[in-house]
Amino acid sequence: MQAAPVAPALTKSPPSPRRRALLFLVLPTSLWLLFFLVLPYCGLLVQSFLGTNEFGDVVFSPTLDPWKSFFKKSLYTGTLFYTFKIATIVTLASVAFSVPLAYFIAFKLTRGKQLVYTLVVVPLWVSYIVRAYAWKIILGREGILNTFLQWTGITHAPVEAFLYSQWAIVIGLVHIYTPFVLMPVYTAFENIPRPLIEASKDLGAGRLTTFFRVVLPLALPGVIAGATFAFVLTLGDFLAPLLLGGTDTMMISNIVQNLFGTSNDRPLGSVVGMVMLAIVLLVLEATARAEKNFASLESGRGRFGGTA
Repeated sequence: MQAAPVAPALTKSPPSPRRRALLFLVLPTSLWLLFFLVLPYCGLLVQSFLGTNEFGDVVFSPTLDPWKSFFKKSLYTGTLFYTFKIATIVTLASVAFSVPLAYFIAFKLTRGKQLVYTLVVVPLWVSYIVRAYAWKIILGREGILNTFLQWTGITHAPVEAFLYSQWAIVIGLVHIYTPFVLMPVYTAFENIPRPLIEASKDLGAGRLTTFFRVVLPLALPGVIAGATFAFVLTLGDFLAPLLLGGTDTMMISNIVQNLFGTSNDRPLGSVVGMVMLAIVLLVLEATARAEKNFASLESGRGRFGGTA
């Protein structure tokens, strides 16, 4: 009898050079995120369910006391809502400044467009601390603003309300984060097909109608992205409120700093950190859905409806 043919052994083909190159690029980034982002947050989550002894040291005994303290004390919840209020004001002001400026650069300038855009983004090249201290010098009791007002005779004494107030925080944060909003808004304006604008004008639409019915809907993904930058970055800011708002004006990140530093209550600080992380993730998810909804005319979905 003739022996049955033996099936060849299945051998695993070696990974292709393209796959090896992709793995070489992705692996370091993945490890970096794992060790410096995922694991620290996991550590915060575990620490938020631990207690402390009379010396402030973390005790490895599971407890819900840190979470109960956060939701029972009005200091934490009230500061959280106050932070939302400041972040909302800063976001709206940054968008209000960025949209007209980005529109002017993208559609109205014919010469020196890149130069003007670079000048707007130049503050990002300056240290954050320098920009915050600059506003402290401008708004201070002996600062530039008070000196100018007294020189012109508008006031006869320094105005104390400029510095160490809520509006000083807002002014400083708007100046710091407006470039982050302007960049995606300007990019969105630049990517709008110019024939659509010309078609709108040919059909009899005025400038305002064209802007609100054609330009702004197409630029909404960039506006949403910029607003997300401003909102999330403001939520996590603690230095500008400390320098411009004084010790009586605190945001939620200042409380986290105090809990991990002066108060030495790391479990409670971990609770605040995890709550902030959950809020930021919800904001990012909501804005990502909004960006997809206003993504493009060709998608045939979302706000515009119908098919391309």
